[in-house]
Amino acid sequence: MTEIKNVLVALDLSDIDSTLIEYASFIAETLKVEKVYFVHNIKKYEISELFEEQLKDLNLDEIIGDELNEKVEEKFTSSAEWEVLISEDPYSESLINYIVDKYVIQLALIGNKNKSKGTGVVSGKLLRLLKCDILSIPKDTKPVISNIWAGTDFSSASNKVFQVAENLQRTTAAKVKAVHVYNVPVQFSPYIPKEHLDLKIENHLKEKYEKFIKKIGFQGELTSEIIQGRDNGVAEKLRIKALTSEVDLIIVGDKGRNTFSSLLVGSVTEELFNQDLDVPLWIVK
Repeated sequence: MTEIKNVLVALDLSDIDSTLIEYASFIAETLKVEKVYFVHNIKKYEISELFEEQLKDLNLDEIIGDELNEKVEEKFTSSAEWEVLISEDPYSESLINYIVDKYVIQLALIGNKNKSKGTGVVSGKLLRLLKCDILSIPKDTKPVISNIWAGTDFSSASNKVFQVAENLQRTTAAKVKAVHVYNVPVQFSPYIPKEHLDLKIENHLKEKYEKFIKKIGFQGELTSEIIQGRDNGVAEKLRIKALTSEVDLIIVGDKGRNTFSSLLVGSVTEELFNQDLDVPLWIVK
């Protein structure tokens, strides 16, 4: 995997910031990150017209910068170097994309605020824009990685998923499970008995899994699970199963291909990205 030297953390002055800072500290220490950039975008155009008179004598950049520096100083315990960047841009996504390119960022941490209906930077646009890995963190996530699910569709696109999982297992001693969610092709189901179809597909997928794992040469301990996703969408099925299995990190690729699975196809990864996941989601680019 690409070595993670520089990390970006998107902050927005909401209560999820503390979670992000603490998790960033954990990741920085675990992966021996060199520098972490904490980024906040001030959307002055949203408030200037309403509060122009009150704000004219205030230096918002300085006030917010001081507040965030104080919070990071308190919550960030890693030995990695860090810096707070304050900017003003109409579009947070484009700003983050610019910083990712400028500072050669390998991993961006963002808050999953879908459940709280927040106005954070989580969006499909950000997912498509950034060239670096993205780690989406739900509010109140504990900074621990002990049970990892690595999504696979057995394509070369998911090789990098297992590189990340292998590296994290090496540094955290976490358990890693290769997970494949499949849907039975609808056009076949009326003509073939369900039990015959499921059994044939699962045997086929087990063979593909064995070949795939042998090919990638995973250097660690690895288990596997094949999940039937007919009754729910792939993303929803994965969310429910992960919750009941006490998973604390899901890793998926941003795209992939397979006849029976759409786990790593862009649209499903985006669906996962925009779900109310209770588990951190690491999207490998």
